[in-house]
Amino acid sequence: MTFQRFYETWFEQLRLLVQQIRQVPIPPTTEEHHQQLRQLVQKVVSHYTEYYRCKSVASKQDVLSFFSAPWTTALERSLHWIAGWRPTTAFHIVYTESSILFESHVVDILRGFHTGDLGDLSPGQFHRVSELQIETVQEENNITNHLCDWQDEASNFIETMYGDVEVKMERLGGILERADQLRLKTIKSLVELLMPQQAAEFLVVAAELHFGIRGWGIHQDRQRQNN
Repeated sequence: MTFQRFYETWFEQLRLLVQQIRQVPIPPTTEEHHQQLRQLVQKVVSHYTEYYRCKSVASKQDVLSFFSAPWTTALERSLHWIAGWRPTTAFHIVYTESSILFESHVVDILRGFHTGDLGDLSPGQFHRVSELQIETVQEENNITNHLCDWQDEASNFIETMYGDVEVKMERLGGILERADQLRLKTIKSLVELLMPQQAAEFLVVAAELHFGIRGWGIHQDRQRQNN
């Protein structure tokens, strides 16, 4: 199976998982609902883990294809950071969704009612999210600097021609691997510190952002082809 076909299948499976989460009552009202939510959150995390495992294997065969990423749209590629989404985007999702939900039931929260959603993050959770964001920004910058160093050496490609191209491709693959590890680590770390309902909401919003960008990108690509 080519990576493009794998990606298409993986993407549709993600859509199905999101639909399954949406079928669970929110907030969960029974222990069965809580258990369903926990299992589905874990399934989504495992789904992302499998994606990055397969991407790692495939990138060792042709790392450059992941920077051109023909299985994505032009809009998606314009938003990429090192052949994928920027890890700090996850924190913007949490903060934005938390703010929207907090405002929607601020009166209840001020009265002491707990909704259990992202609008009901505890001070401890906010503190940990902030710490994770700082750590992730630092790691993002570090990986970006490694890519900049790799790009600065691009002039050597002409000087050496094919002499050490394989070594350079291995280095680029290592940079991509670190970026993907950070992406997966960010998802897992956020899910770990959130309650199941909050984690489910985060994963659904993140996936729907992905669906929306991809859908709009497909529309834009078709318009350009028809012009």
